[in-house]
Amino acid sequence: MEFISPLFLGFFIAAIGILPPGLINMTAAKVSMQDGRSEAISFVMGAIIIILFQTFLALFFAHFLDSNTAFINILQEIGLFLFLGLTFYFFWRGKKPKTTNHNIQKHSKTNRFFLGIMLSSLNLFPIPYYVFISITLSAYGYFFFTNTFIYTFVLGALLGSFMVFYGYILFFKKQENNNSFLLNYGNYIIGTITGLVSLVTLYNLIYK
Repeated sequence: MEFISPLFLGFFIAAIGILPPGLINMTAAKVSMQDGRSEAISFVMGAIIIILFQTFLALFFAHFLDSNTAFINILQEIGLFLFLGLTFYFFWRGKKPKTTNHNIQKHSKTNRFFLGIMLSSLNLFPIPYYVFISITLSAYGYFFFTNTFIYTFVLGALLGSFMVFYGYILFFKKQENNNSFLLNYGNYIIGTITGLVSLVTLYNLIYK
């Protein structure tokens, strides 16, 4: 149980964070359709390396903040306004006209791995995401800043990230002519998730 709990938690949290259409998973799907599954997996492996460092960095900051309780309330209040803002933003984006033309810069197939590294480095969302989630779970007693828990959690997060990316690769490869659902409703999915996180944060601030 010492290993299963953080492994499952990392897998689930990573999958939830990456499941909505975003830069990395949509690019992986596009690479799969253009260059094949092997090149898409190469791209994903490059992205996974950066996610590894981002997750460790996020948990390092979270551990520091968790040991300094004066920052917790401020962080949760800031997080509440940020996630509320993101909720309104993504629902607003969801109402805008959709286009199915996603232009991705051409790269040689041998550079797909480095393309994954580059795009994942530009995507800073995992850092505040894991900071906020780990601190919130720690407040409820579901996350522990021990070496064993952190390493196992990161392993689960990497596995969850890879499985979602691979799911995008397979789904869009098989549904090249019928892939409009996530493109049309992806912003609503993200907005719903950030809205739920906002409600949990608000509840924690009021009833703690």
